[in-house]
Amino acid sequence: MAVPFVTLSLARRAERFPERTAVVDVSEERLYAPAETIHENRVSYGELSAMTTRTAEHLSALGIEAGDVVCLLTRNRVASLAFLFACRRLGATFFPVSHWLTPASVERPFDAIEPALVVSEAAQRDLVRSIPFDRSVTLEELAEADRDAVSDPDERDRESESDAPLLFLHGDDGRPIAGYSASALEWNCISVLVAWGLSSADVVPLTPPLSSPDGLVRVALSVLYVGGTLLLDRAFDPGDTLTAIAEENATLLAGRETAIRDLAAESGFDDAVDSLERVIVEGAAADDALEAYREQDISIARAEGRLECPTAFCQSFAADVGANHVGTPVPDCRARLVDESGTVLEGAAEGRLELSGPVVADGYVSAAGTDDENWYAPAEEQSNDYDESGDRGRFADNWFETDDRYRRDEDGTYRPQ
Repeated sequence: MAVPFVTLSLARRAERFPERTAVVDVSEERLYAPAETIHENRVSYGELSAMTTRTAEHLSALGIEAGDVVCLLTRNRVASLAFLFACRRLGATFFPVSHWLTPASVERPFDAIEPALVVSEAAQRDLVRSIPFDRSVTLEELAEADRDAVSDPDERDRESESDAPLLFLHGDDGRPIAGYSASALEWNCISVLVAWGLSSADVVPLTPPLSSPDGLVRVALSVLYVGGTLLLDRAFDPGDTLTAIAEENATLLAGRETAIRDLAAESGFDDAVDSLERVIVEGAAADDALEAYREQDISIARAEGRLECPTAFCQSFAADVGANHVGTPVPDCRARLVDESGTVLEGAAEGRLELSGPVVADGYVSAAGTDDENWYAPAEEQSNDYDESGDRGRFADNWFETDDRYRRDEDGTYRPQ
């Protein structure tokens, strides 16, 4: 399959198809809107690019420059996408902090990160009060800030910035924090569009949060990368999502088992998913959760990813394997199994999983600093007090060494043990 773009630049897409719809914000205008009510606010690629430019200009006026980290604490908003591309234009790092964190756990990301600015929506004021950092603005305050002109990074030498972190993502409990360069994000997008045939004709609802690897990288960025349309809601609601699928003729659904199951349990499911062609479910979903989709002749594939590799394994839509199988490595992801001594195992085997390739994160963020020279923690610098869980894995010798055990069958299919 030919890759239509070779850069994450939103401006290039806006130049090519400015009127094409990039995002449909289906969030209700009113807080207590009736169930299954959506508001269709269409944002074209041209409008999203303009929003990105304004965001970059506001951030620049507040002193954000190359090497700075900008945190965003919000639910799913179009603004989240604009922030990522705005940080790319400034050479800064975008760090979305999950609104699912608690006032206690929201402090954890800031043990390693000292951001230049924290931006939040007003609804997250309680979490913001718990952040040990005093330079913060709301989205509304940012919109009223002054603006400084900024240049598009495509006018600069891409090689000079290819290794700089563009994105930080944190684990479910706030740590660890993995960093991705623009190049790593681009390879993830390419792998997704090749693995699942994602195209500009696809309309895809977002069910995970934009602060997660599967929500932001696997779904949102990949859809925008290929020029498709993303259906965005503040937070996942099965009734609202099903309404959006029906009204916008969604073609592909990617989500975790709970979201896939909740959608199938909604009344009117059979009629609402008439336009759906493919479903990608995260991890090993039970067959009964997928039966409703099979009955509608919708092709199903399983996928698995993690903080350090948003999509590591995938399954063919034509495959028919057990619920515990998650498929083979995606394009540009290499997987291997090693035994307790570190010996690489061949053929059918069971061992500890290791991942490598351009789709894997560049490393964990080091508490020592986030400058371009030393923003990640190599294996020899990772200590037990860096992450209390002790099970995050290690980056060493161009491989990410997980602590997870997997089984590889004779045909190369992997499944967790």
